[in-house]
Amino acid sequence: MSDFSKDDIRAAVAAGVLNEGQAASLLALAQDRLGVRDGLVSDDEPFEFFKGFSEIFVTVGLWLLFSGILGFGAVFGGGIGVAATGMVLTWIFALYFTLKRRMSLPSISLAAGFGIFLGFFTLYLIDATGSNIDAWHLMTIGAVGMIGMLIYFRIFKLPFAMFVFGIFGLILIYSVMSFQGSSLPLVDFPKGLFDLSDSTGLALGSLVFGFLAFGLGIYFDTKDPHRISRYSATGFWLHLLAAPAIVNTMALTLLNSGGTSAYLLTALLLFVVTIISLVIDRRSFLTAGIGYLGAIIIWAMSSNLGNESGMVYTLLILGAFITALGTWWVQIRVWIMRALPDFPFKDRFPPYIRGQND
Repeated sequence: MSDFSKDDIRAAVAAGVLNEGQAASLLALAQDRLGVRDGLVSDDEPFEFFKGFSEIFVTVGLWLLFSGILGFGAVFGGGIGVAATGMVLTWIFALYFTLKRRMSLPSISLAAGFGIFLGFFTLYLIDATGSNIDAWHLMTIGAVGMIGMLIYFRIFKLPFAMFVFGIFGLILIYSVMSFQGSSLPLVDFPKGLFDLSDSTGLALGSLVFGFLAFGLGIYFDTKDPHRISRYSATGFWLHLLAAPAIVNTMALTLLNSGGTSAYLLTALLLFVVTIISLVIDRRSFLTAGIGYLGAIIIWAMSSNLGNESGMVYTLLILGAFITALGTWWVQIRVWIMRALPDFPFKDRFPPYIRGQND
């Protein structure tokens, strides 16, 4: 009989054979016997977008079916009829494809669809024409959407639902920060969304949202340090939202301040971001900063090299750095975690030392 793997344990959790607490305890026991790092099958963050091409086929079929049915909704009920029909359909199909079949891509697609239809349904309730969108409308859509997706997450236990929840949260925060009564401010992208010196206040909203999403992601991460359950997957989606909001806001603000100090401070920021990424064992924050790292390398070489040569060296250095970090991520993380003093929840992040969790 072949040995069990982490994938087998995840499948047992998904099928309801084990609950998440039992699965974590089982994995911890196995790792105590074999050594923590030996017990980890993969160095990567667990992530599964779809399990096979059958899921792509089902997803395409679902949305073709929706297109036809929603056409009838548009004829008989107008915009609000389409939104209401879509909400009902996505919920009904999720009962089968998410709760019963546990199919990844159709479940993600249905959750996204439910969120979109919920947003339009809310808009048409407060404005029958759906044409005069102001900050009040966006605040209402954001608040209702967050509540709706929390209920969706509670019922279907789908990690991606928290990603849609975060999108609605971002809409709510942006609408509050940019509130001007009957109109919305014109946004100069990306400066208007990520430069704290901009007067619209949206960049501050991005930063607030980023830290809130990061805190919620850490909450789910610490509930599943071995990353075998839906808590870890939920944390993944939240960090995917938090990383660009935090890194873009802080890095772009520093770069736009101008001068040599701006590049040096941005480099320091990216160094701190790299350490944080390694500590929490999430690569999304580092990925969000790659573009800024490239800008710093170009700046550092611009005084000695021409533009074409500088770009070539930038690609070489950046590629070597990312490749090396990705290749020896685990070893670098072990060294950093050993070097850091104890801090709250240090033992609740993924194990890093052979034979023990601390």
